Amino acid sequence: MSSTGVSVVLAHGAWADGSSWAKIIGPLAGEGIDVAAVPLPLTSFADDVAMLDHTLDRVSGRVVLVGHAYAGAVIAATRNPKVEALVYIAGLAPDEGESVADVFYHGEPHPRAPQLTPDDRRLIYLPHDAFRAAFAQNASADELVLLAAVQRPISLACITVAMDRPLWKDRPSWFLVAEQDRMIVQDSQRFMAERMKATICSRPVDHTPMVTAPAIVLDIIHEAIAALDGPAGHRGGLSDLTASLAEETKP
Repeated sequence: MSSTGVSVVLAHGAWADGSSWAKIIGPLAGEGIDVAAVPLPLTSFADDVAMLDHTLDRVSGRVVLVGHAYAGAVIAATRNPKVEALVYIAGLAPDEGESVADVFYHGEPHPRAPQLTPDDRRLIYLPHDAFRAAFAQNASADELVLLAAVQRPISLACITVAMDRPLWKDRPSWFLVAEQDRMIVQDSQRFMAERMKATICSRPVDHTPMVTAPAIVLDIIHEAIAALDGPAGHRGGLSDLTASLAEETKP
């Protein structure tokens, strides 16, 4: 059991794996917080949600659920009652009836954004030079080598599925807007964050700040953790939602 009573679950985005959270996992674990990184297969949206739910079943206590980029959609599709807060890191947040592709292409792309084309297996790989040009332009040379080497392609079946009611409508959420993002432009991020009524933190970071600006990512995660134990107590959890609905239906 986490010494804080809160576990943090981290979901990576497209073209990444759990190693992208390395600079986040160590500091949180050093504070006595239980941390788990979800190994999303990126083979279909349903597969990714199932793997997230499997990971959530294995952790204890209240959960702050963190998603990067594509995983913003995945973390909003769980219905696990342990989840009490959502944190979006340059995330994608489709609303009910929308797909990941709908919000990814919401605005004009950045001039350095790569052309993304599926192969004959309907898998999309990120071109090697796109890691430096758009995915993590603030990363070191060694970090770029690692990011490119471990990339997982994403299937079209992940990004074309319409969302059911997203969890951010029923839980408090935080959103780190990456002002220097060349994959998901900041205007699109801000549109989604404002629509979610998220607590917004906007910083001059690239698309992959957990690698290039981990202190900023840690700050927003800490803010979400602190809010769970703040004056309002347990916020947004299943019991609060149920109580609220019951109150609304009283004669």
